[in-house]
Amino acid sequence: MQLIESLHDLPPHRASAKHPTALVPTMGALHSGHAALLREARNIVGPEGSVLTSIFVNPLQFDRSPDLQAYPRTWKTDLATAEAEGVDLLFAPKAGEFYATDHSITVAESLLTKHLCGATRPGHFDGVCTVVLKLINLLQPDHAVFGKKDYQQLAVIRRMVRDLGVPIEIHGLDTVREDDGLALSSRNLRLTPEQRADAPRIRRALLAAKDISPTGEQGPEVYLNAARTHIEQSTAGATIDYLQLVDRHTLQPVAKVTDPTLLATAVFYGDVRLIDNIEIGSKP
Repeated sequence: MQLIESLHDLPPHRASAKHPTALVPTMGALHSGHAALLREARNIVGPEGSVLTSIFVNPLQFDRSPDLQAYPRTWKTDLATAEAEGVDLLFAPKAGEFYATDHSITVAESLLTKHLCGATRPGHFDGVCTVVLKLINLLQPDHAVFGKKDYQQLAVIRRMVRDLGVPIEIHGLDTVREDDGLALSSRNLRLTPEQRADAPRIRRALLAAKDISPTGEQGPEVYLNAARTHIEQSTAGATIDYLQLVDRHTLQPVAKVTDPTLLATAVFYGDVRLIDNIEIGSKP
């Protein structure tokens, strides 16, 4: 595996890369979910292609400074995971070099980010779009792979690629979960034992709402109340940041629950924010 930490060392890589190439952007603290993304990248490019990954804790996408400072850094295990998954290139730039000290241009999306995480985390998706577009420009991959746990992020990146004509194919991978249903996340490392034991209720809440779908119910509040009840029964202090039903394509709130619909939530355990979602109805 080749490790590159400086932007200046990228041109030789681009000249020698084996195509097709697939990128998995990360902020480190790699877990089984990231490993699944890397394996999907390998499936896409095959044994003759190149799998690229990046580790960069992007300051532009944190709306709260304490959250940025507390984000887990596990460099040694991250390297081991990348090696084990057959990564060809690991790009790990330093924040001081990745962004110029006087950088003044960001990429903004104005429709898909009005709700869900976009409403409660101002500027977050501007940071996501900016860093992803810059990574694509620097590494020039043919494909990029993202997880559906960050459903809104995946939708925003697909829209950015479409609207700006970025020559890359974006792939989404279903959420990878622990045996008890909790969506894998680097933030899970920050949960107390009591919070970790309680957190699978987020998945159970979403499933309880989805179980209503076969009845033909179309009222959003019926679904939302079913999920809300489960979360509010938390014994570890879980609080809801948002709980919304949106159209799977536009991410706008729905007046009726018909296909394609997404139920998405963000839940706080103390200062640890966990997100999850579930698709209701058949695939679009």
